[in-house]
Amino acid sequence: MIGPILDRRSAGWLAPFQVLFTRPTWQRVLVLVEGAVLTPHRRTISAALRATGQSDGADFGLYHAVLNRCHWSALTAARILFLMLVDRFAASEPVVIGLDDTIERRWGAKIKARGIYRDPVRSSHGHFVKASGLRWLSAMLLVPVPWAGRVWALPFLTVLMASERAAAMRGVRHKTLVDGARQMMLQIARWLPDRPIVIVADSAFSAIDLLAAVRTRVSVVTRIRFDARLFAPAAPREARTIGRPRRNGERLPTLAERLLDPQTTWKTLIVQGWYGGTERRVEITTGVAVWSHPGRPIVPLRWLLVRDPLGLFKPQAFLCTDQCASPEDILSWFVRRWTIEVTFAEVRRHLGVETQRQWSDRAIARTTPVLLGLYALVTVWADDLHQSQALVLRSAKWYRKTSLTFTDAIAAVRRQIWAEAAFRISPERTDNSKIPRHIYDRLTDIACYAA
Repeated sequence: MIGPILDRRSAGWLAPFQVLFTRPTWQRVLVLVEGAVLTPHRRTISAALRATGQSDGADFGLYHAVLNRCHWSALTAARILFLMLVDRFAASEPVVIGLDDTIERRWGAKIKARGIYRDPVRSSHGHFVKASGLRWLSAMLLVPVPWAGRVWALPFLTVLMASERAAAMRGVRHKTLVDGARQMMLQIARWLPDRPIVIVADSAFSAIDLLAAVRTRVSVVTRIRFDARLFAPAAPREARTIGRPRRNGERLPTLAERLLDPQTTWKTLIVQGWYGGTERRVEITTGVAVWSHPGRPIVPLRWLLVRDPLGLFKPQAFLCTDQCASPEDILSWFVRRWTIEVTFAEVRRHLGVETQRQWSDRAIARTTPVLLGLYALVTVWADDLHQSQALVLRSAKWYRKTSLTFTDAIAAVRRQIWAEAAFRISPERTDNSKIPRHIYDRLTDIACYAA
């Protein structure tokens, strides 16, 4: 039995979360986090215990209790992680946060919250594919990581969105994706009241009720329909005017009409980092308006039309609830969204999302958010290691890389953990001898890949 490895530098990385747990539970949390990082296969409790050398312990049931019975607040843990990420990576303003949902493919009669949803990965405009599983709504900090040379999406808050069938079985009102997004945006605004926050989301969150509820607390950038009802702002109310004040002015042309109008003035703009690329030359036109619909609140916004002069992609329409935002900022914020899909793919590949096997409602609601949060924690730990020694760029003849990726980050963290375990000096021996540096590096590499 190796015993807990996370007792020195690694345990210090997790120190801010210690206030959430009792002392015995905290020691088990260290073992589980260590095992989740080291094991390359399923992220089950059993696999984590085997990876840390705890498979012979008789108290294995207590490790399961950390997820399915122990009392600790996942929301408080998300707040601690969020403030940690902002302090380290988001020193400049504003704080850009991506919001998106994903489907975790899970089956089983005991998984009550699952439903049948459209699979966004395998579906297309002309082909609809269904998937059975759990729907998660995740908020990620979209920030450039200096040593990676690009923007990463770092998850810090993930919430389970139960299906309509599960809500009906429990006899409670079904919470839609828009309802969950509204609560999440307002919660984030309460956590960071002194910083401007920009929420970037796709068209699923382009709802008037949602935008009206959060626009005074955060700025939202999303897509908008080409046929949306846009109006000019209402004229100032004159003195002694009888009746209810006007909500909006005259009706404006739709964005579809502006797109086809030869009188529309277009401006050329170079966008850096266009969906993971280097740069893209586009043509834009913009303006301010009020989005209004009968029976709904009004939303003042800045609209933005984008088209490709080469015709390589279809025209796109965006909105921003901050009317003072520039078109350059709106596009630069929105194109960061592609990194959210990269994060979803990497947590499945490197952190075993969809391989866990918990069945209780509490454990299910905790496990996936913890694994997504672990992605952000590994990034923080790798950044700490990079400040003391440069991370190793792992490449191959058939795969040339020019920048560091999450594979390199988690390899560096595993190397650090295994180095502490494999080369820890025993207090009972006094005849220790130094290992040559080249042998030390080779052994730690072997230990890292063995993990």
